Amino acid sequence: MGRWRRITTRCSATSLRVSERMHAPLIQCTQCQTLLLDGVFNRPDLAPCPNCGALLAVEVFPALFRRIAPGRAAEAILIEGEAGCYYHPQKKAVAPCEVCGRFLCAVCDCEVKGQHLCPACLESGKKKQSIAGLEDVRVLYQRTALVLALLPLYITGIMAIFLAWRHWKTPDSLVAPKRWAMPVALAVGIVQTVAFTAWILLAFLG
Repeated sequence: MGRWRRITTRCSATSLRVSERMHAPLIQCTQCQTLLLDGVFNRPDLAPCPNCGALLAVEVFPALFRRIAPGRAAEAILIEGEAGCYYHPQKKAVAPCEVCGRFLCAVCDCEVKGQHLCPACLESGKKKQSIAGLEDVRVLYQRTALVLALLPLYITGIMAIFLAWRHWKTPDSLVAPKRWAMPVALAVGIVQTVAFTAWILLAFLG
């Protein structure tokens, strides 16, 4: 039986090198390092490498094929009195930062979900996780609540109920979402808390 390799790529298009000629992602065969073409990506069966014939299963996100939009160049100030960029005073401002109000040129204008931010506020918002849609770490509250609900302790049932109520609409994992985990955690947590409460009352009153 032929040898086969599995390659899994989970990166956004902006973090990958792109061929200048074909605008195709540079994914290599794990056996011979030959660049692979689009025909071997996301196929239900194993595809042979065009060079060495090794069987491959290459799974990539659709964002990998999205063409990167070209960046804008900052324009110089031509008319006296025009607003200049906070970071580049000789460049014309195109938008103010919606957090701190600093004027920004086209190079410094960081647009995230329609919001214009300066580099400093973008970095600060990333660290504080205060910008919706911008994150590099995600806490899986659904699974945490489920684990707490399954532990046979009184306090863990209460904690599971709190997490389910507080983070009911918090996004789950991008890779393997478990949408059923939060409702199950809430139901089990309620049952567990009621059962422990009833047992405590019977122990003290009985």
